[in-house]
Amino acid sequence: MKYAEVIGHPIAHSKSPLIHRFWLGQLGIVADYKARDILPANLDSYFAEMAEDAEWRGCNITIPHKIAALDFVTDPGDVRGSIGAINTVFRGENGQLIGTNTDVGGFYGPIADVPLASDTAIVIGAGGAARAVLFALAQVDIGEVVLLSRNALKGAAILAHFGLKGRVMPMDAKLPGAALLVNASPLGMAGQEPLDIDLSPLPEHALVYDLVYAPIETELLKAARGRELETVDGLEMLVGQAAIAFELFFGVAPPQDGEDVLRAKLLA
Repeated sequence: MKYAEVIGHPIAHSKSPLIHRFWLGQLGIVADYKARDILPANLDSYFAEMAEDAEWRGCNITIPHKIAALDFVTDPGDVRGSIGAINTVFRGENGQLIGTNTDVGGFYGPIADVPLASDTAIVIGAGGAARAVLFALAQVDIGEVVLLSRNALKGAAILAHFGLKGRVMPMDAKLPGAALLVNASPLGMAGQEPLDIDLSPLPEHALVYDLVYAPIETELLKAARGRELETVDGLEMLVGQAAIAFELFFGVAPPQDGEDVLRAKLLA
């Protein structure tokens, strides 16, 4: 039976199997979607094995493999040179494993109507998810990006890679005012360190976007709602990027109806 899957380490928290299986059931497609824990040391052997498995349609990729996976797939869209990280691999017509990034579309979809040109955005994190966020912000001509990173040199290099004006600050720095704050780090995720941050410098019109989805109601979002700021939770991006990947895996777009049912299942 044809199948796709999500890989990462750890992976038990992933809600991707629920999402894809929901769509497969709605469409009556006989296929499956699994979750597999892959250690970093086993990433090369994983892709070598999948290249020989004709039933395997592809995989989504989560922490910590989004950058390393580029070394084991073909990259016709030069994702390495543009975003620098992939979150999806699918089997091409000739059987080759093709890497791409659906995080960008998944991230940007919920805020497509928010005017951000010439504004300031704060991005927490400097990993694969942050790269997708920064790529998207570069496309909307964001004015400045304040990147909170544990590694100042790495953060500065990432800003330069995307041609973004901005600065790098330590994780515990006092925030400047900004129209958008995005947590693109694992901080606040179940099993990870908490994200301890003071949102008081943000203006009343600011939007707070947390890519973490386990738990859905993060401490960051609670604090933002306590200030009556607009928020976007991690399910928005998760479902958005999954929809793009689903079509790459199974050759058909997921159904448009049933979004409320799916969200209820994800929140259960």
